[in-house]
Amino acid sequence: MQENSQLSVLVIDPNPGMRSNLQNMLNLLGISKIEYAVNSGTAIRQLMRRAYDIVLCEYDLGSNAGDGQDGQQLLEDLRHHRLISPWAIFIMLTSEAVYGKVIGAAELAPTDYVLKPFTAETLGARIGRALERRVVFLPTWQLVAQGKTQEAIRSAAAAEIAHPRYALEFARLRADLHVNLGQHGEAEEIYRKVLDYKALGWAALGLARAQFAQKNIEDARETLQVLVAANPRLMAAYDLLARCHEAAGNHAQAQKILEEAVAISPHMVRRLRKLGELALEAGDAAAAEKSFRQVVAKARYSEFRDPEDHVRLVKALVKRGDVLGASGVVRELERSMKASPELDACVAVSNAAVHDAAGNRAGALADLQGAVGAVRASSGLSTGLKLGLVRACLEHRFDKGAQDVMMAVVNDTGSGITSQDALALFAEAGRRDLADGVQQQLKAQAQILLGVADEKRNMGDVRGAVQTLLEALHMAPQNLQVMIAVAGGVLRQINELGWDHPLGALCRAQLEKIRAIDAQHPRLEPLEAEYHAMRRKYGISG
Repeated sequence: MQENSQLSVLVIDPNPGMRSNLQNMLNLLGISKIEYAVNSGTAIRQLMRRAYDIVLCEYDLGSNAGDGQDGQQLLEDLRHHRLISPWAIFIMLTSEAVYGKVIGAAELAPTDYVLKPFTAETLGARIGRALERRVVFLPTWQLVAQGKTQEAIRSAAAAEIAHPRYALEFARLRADLHVNLGQHGEAEEIYRKVLDYKALGWAALGLARAQFAQKNIEDARETLQVLVAANPRLMAAYDLLARCHEAAGNHAQAQKILEEAVAISPHMVRRLRKLGELALEAGDAAAAEKSFRQVVAKARYSEFRDPEDHVRLVKALVKRGDVLGASGVVRELERSMKASPELDACVAVSNAAVHDAAGNRAGALADLQGAVGAVRASSGLSTGLKLGLVRACLEHRFDKGAQDVMMAVVNDTGSGITSQDALALFAEAGRRDLADGVQQQLKAQAQILLGVADEKRNMGDVRGAVQTLLEALHMAPQNLQVMIAVAGGVLRQINELGWDHPLGALCRAQLEKIRAIDAQHPRLEPLEAEYHAMRRKYGISG
């Protein structure tokens, strides 16, 4: 086990007296590598700079630090942005009164809680217990870090038996890893077994997520309603319940659910942002303005500040007819953030909306032209903002701008927007001519990628070839030639590098699509035979 003298610790506490006490306690435990943060912002900056073995965090950060974020919300930000590793030890320091509210309610729980007041002996015992736990979990976590997810699942399954004290935690980890692989049915089975043993909030939430991922929306909604009734402070359950209503097209009910969540936990920026978006969808511009104002205010000093929050606020104000207020928000955005292509795009999109609301179409078009140029130079803008820009360009008959931005969206495989989505958007706008133009561009790009994939395969880079083929499939998902190339490329990779569940499922889906388009295609039967041979080779049942 690592000697205490080698451990590095970050103490996050706004109270100088408590920081001094913790230093003395840690020194008594033989720990001298100690750094400090007085609030969530400074903690995030330090964790961006380096990793620590242990983080000791005061729960009640907001009241003294002035940023409105407590220790649990900081932990959720750190996990969300992956600023701490799974094996980092995060210990929450809290009072007994607060402990009763947070224990078991948070989806992303810390390694441990320590109730105040406590002694050096108590703190030392908790750190020792956390270190013992880390030793048990580290082999599985290291496999995950190496991308060996299937091996990690087997490691977790073996550890459940070898370490019964941590059996439920390993079951949870195993289910999470199945989710990472897209194996939601396997994850659901684990969550159900855990729930048969014990009613745990995280297991019920995991079950609902697995149901949602498998498009069993009504089942997920029913699971979540029971969960929220039993655990009214489990905030992630509200978020998913709102998504269930949103998926069913009930934006007003989704908005109501998130309003309940915000009333309980008012400081989580991501939830407030989603509430504002739902309110806009539901036509409640006043509620949208209220949410986006809170987002802008709370994120002002955040390390994760997003200029698009100002764009959202501008849209809400414009919808309410407050053009003057919207102009003020744009000026504040320009003053308060560092220059970047992302900022330029957000300012231009916002100004275009303001000009439109004021009836200045010439001014709006000029800003849209600037926004398109800024989008080309940017890398961190959301798909939603880009699609909004496409629609604005179409409204102003700025066809080239609409096509350029849409091509950028479709070429981004992480956007979630396929060529079919792009064509549908243009068709809805009555611009089938633009849809045909985009389709031809995407087809040409897909052909180029097929050639690149062939070159990679000939050089022995089968994994790289498959990644390029997947890019081509994203651009031309209905192209028979691309489907056949993807199925063949995936089977080559599986044959050489071993079975991969997500790729196996993708291959099967492509074969089914090929059969639906041309059941007599000469390549279909050999590919299907090879697919079944690979399943037999690697002992894949079902």
